[in-house]
Amino acid sequence: MRVAEVMTEHAEVIPADFLLKDAALKMRQLDVGILPVRDGDRLIGTLTDRDITIRATADGCDPTKTPVRDAMTPGVVYCFEDQDLSEAAKLMQEKQIRRLPILNREKRLVGIVSLGDLAVHSGEEKLVSETIKEVSEPAEPNR
Repeated sequence: MRVAEVMTEHAEVIPADFLLKDAALKMRQLDVGILPVRDGDRLIGTLTDRDITIRATADGCDPTKTPVRDAMTPGVVYCFEDQDLSEAAKLMQEKQIRRLPILNREKRLVGIVSLGDLAVHSGEEKLVSETIKEVSEPAEPNR
C-alpha cells in the first residue's frame, strides 16, 4: 500500500512569521494538531499543539506577539506519496513522531499521515501496533 492511499490531503501550511495565536486558531478551526511551516515556498519546520504548549506557553511567550518560527520544530521529517506505507511507518517509529508530512517528487507538500490515518485506513494491524508502540516509547530520561 502506498502512502498516498492513507494520507490526509490538502494540508494547510503557515508562514514562519504567522503569530502563535493565529496558528492556534487555525488548528482549532481545522481540528488538527500540526501545521507545516514555510519560509517562502520552502518547508522549514512544523508547529504542533505540543510545541505551542511546551515551548511557548511554558516559557511565558505572548502568543499575540510571538511568531511561529520561535516555537516550531525546525527541519522537516517527511516521506514521498509514492513510498510504501511501511517506509512511512518505520520513519515515524525511528523519529518517534505521530504525524508525517508527505511530499510529491517535486518536494511539494501534498498531505500528512498521522497515526490515526494508519489505524483507520491501512488495514495493517501489525504495522499500526508496532508504530504506536515505538512512537509511544519514552524519549530521553526526563521520566
